[in-house]
Amino acid sequence: MTYEEFADSRLSALLRYATMLTGDPHSAEDLVQETMVKVQLNWKRVQRSDSPDGYVRRMLTNQFIELRRGSWWRRVLLRAEPDPSVPVPSDHADRSAERDRVWSMLSGLPRRQRAALVLRYYEDLPDQEIADVLGCAVGTVRSSISRALATLRTELVEAR
Repeated sequence: MTYEEFADSRLSALLRYATMLTGDPHSAEDLVQETMVKVQLNWKRVQRSDSPDGYVRRMLTNQFIELRRGSWWRRVLLRAEPDPSVPVPSDHADRSAERDRVWSMLSGLPRRQRAALVLRYYEDLPDQEIADVLGCAVGTVRSSISRALATLRTELVEAR
C-alpha cells in the first residue's frame, strides 16, 4: 500500500477521530494535516509496522497530547446563564446547549483521559488497542477511563 492509498482510505476516519479529540473541526483538520505530514515523512516505518492504521492513530493521539500542553491553548466559551423561569419544551437549542456542556466537560479532562474515552466510546477499541495507542498498560487505560467517567459524573451532578 502506498502513502496515497493509505491517505485516501483512512483520511476521513482520522478526521472524525481528531474531531472527537479536539472538539473543533478546524483544529481537527490542522491536527490531521500535521500528523499526515509526519506520516508521509516516515512512511517506510509506518508501512513496516504490524498495523499502519494503529501506528498512525497513535501518532495522531501523541500529536494531540503534545499540541495541547501549552497553557495559552485554553478556549473561552461565552454563554449566557440559562433562565430557569422560562422552560421551553422540545426546544432544539436545549440539545445544542447540552452538547456544548458535554464538550466543555470533556475539554476539562486531562488529555490522556479524554483520548482514552474517545478511543473506547467513539472508536470502540478494546483495552489492549487503546493501551497500544496511548503507549501504556491495560490497567492504566482502565483506570484512566474510570477516573474520567467519575469526573464527568461529578460534574453532571454538580451542574444540576
